[in-house]
Amino acid sequence: MARKPKKPAASETEKFPRKHVPLTLRESDSEDAVGRKFAALLRSPELAASRVISAAENNTELGKFLDVPGLHDELRSQAAAVNRGDLSQAEAMLANQATALQSLFARLTEKALGTNYMPQFEGFMRMALRAQSQCRATLETLAAIKNPPVVYARQANVTTGPQQINNGMAAASRAREIETEQTQLSGETHELLSDARTSGDACRVNPTLEALGEVDRAEVPQR
Repeated sequence: MARKPKKPAASETEKFPRKHVPLTLRESDSEDAVGRKFAALLRSPELAASRVISAAENNTELGKFLDVPGLHDELRSQAAAVNRGDLSQAEAMLANQATALQSLFARLTEKALGTNYMPQFEGFMRMALRAQSQCRATLETLAAIKNPPVVYARQANVTTGPQQINNGMAAASRAREIETEQTQLSGETHELLSDARTSGDACRVNPTLEALGEVDRAEVPQR
């Protein structure tokens, strides 16, 4: 009896889910081009995020079905949506995180109230209140994204070098400008007028005194 030929085993790249990091190379790529592509992949944000997700889900049931190239495409599409101004994914993530933190707060509080020893009670309550604080901070971040705060900024004069300010000189200069403007508006000048009287050279200074006439007076007897 003839046996049916066995199908060749699928290669590692054909298995699903795929576990290899995607890197597209061409036969015409030089060594420098290959090195740049590998460096670009290594510093890409989607690779950093996928490494963390893969490590977190490594020993879970969900990790068995994690497709690395599909995860990269999803992370890249989320980043592109944020660049377009679409923050729906970020808003949903924050809302769900706040709900999860609320559940964590409730569970830790239950654990604290179920113990009869003070150290365990204090430890559980500390973690519960920390989860509550993180839940509040997450909701505040979500509210800031939905309704960004309005910032009122006043203009500031910034100089790159030393600056000297003299209020007295500035005030005097301003006063002179005002006087000049008033003079120009009135059309009058404030120059000194010439003296129409006889000049000082024509006047006699200390004139010669004339002799006085004989004065009649009582005779004083001589002793």
